[in-house]
Amino acid sequence: MPQQLPLLVEERATYTTQRNDTDRSVAVERLCAMLADPTFRAIEGFPIGEDEAILALSDPPYYTACPNPFLPEIVTLWKEEHRAIRADLSLPDDAVNGYSREPFAADVSEGKNDPIYSAHSYHTKPPHKAIMRLHRPRRHRLRWLLRYGAGVTGVAAQLCGDKRAVESLGYRVDADGVIYDGQTPISRLGARKAVLVDLSPAATFIAYNYNTPVDVAAFEAEARRILAEVEAECGWMYETWHPHMVRARTDCDHPQRVKARINYTVWSEVFACPTLPPLGRDRVDKLSKPAIRAIILPAGTPGSCMLPSPDVSAWPGALHDAYLQR
Repeated sequence: MPQQLPLLVEERATYTTQRNDTDRSVAVERLCAMLADPTFRAIEGFPIGEDEAILALSDPPYYTACPNPFLPEIVTLWKEEHRAIRADLSLPDDAVNGYSREPFAADVSEGKNDPIYSAHSYHTKPPHKAIMRLHRPRRHRLRWLLRYGAGVTGVAAQLCGDKRAVESLGYRVDADGVIYDGQTPISRLGARKAVLVDLSPAATFIAYNYNTPVDVAAFEAEARRILAEVEAECGWMYETWHPHMVRARTDCDHPQRVKARINYTVWSEVFACPTLPPLGRDRVDKLSKPAIRAIILPAGTPGSCMLPSPDVSAWPGALHDAYLQR
């Protein structure tokens, strides 16, 4: 059997961010030393993996594919930034006067038709614009989210500093960055701080890439290169022949058939019975919708039908009764 060619070549696109490479190198060395500590690895929920794999996925100090040992330092730094910003705005220091705010309670409704939502679909993934409305009470206030999944809370926290994103929610932002709901000032423009934690390394990886700045042109070039390689290697597996219609019948072998791309395939189980006659189309029309979804008739093919289970007693009621009434 021929060996499959590697889909990824060694040469990669380079990404540039505003991170300090020296600070990152120091953080990598500190994380490497901590990974060698058995006590650190004994933390409950620590991922099963080699040091090299964890380091390759991590981008310390802000993202690690394991419990983040830099988190206390990051939170301390953010608190200092918070106090400095409040001092610049002539606002009282929460550390002295205490933090007290009324809970935010309101109906929030947002659609899922957004490029950010579509980038990585997931059935429990909330729209980031809905979360942005929950971030509105206070700028630079720290948010914690445990088991965050796709990381849209982090996306929402960052987009609270984007004027166009905030205005897309129906709010008005003045020249000083004050956000108004109608004529009422409700908040200030500015990114919120979010700490995202999840037990799943896959979830942390997705969230990290959602919330980390990249070189867009380099990313697009790399993505197109990978797609082209995958297409050349595996594209044939997603092609099929679209049958040609001849006198209201499909002919898969007709010379005028065309090649088509498969969007998705529905797999089903087919059970053949040598004694039962096929369930006629007139019977199908009388079945309930769940029963119709459970059976597909190869009309005119005696003794075969598509059923949810070989056990007749387990079939949906209408389908079960239809066979008993033959």
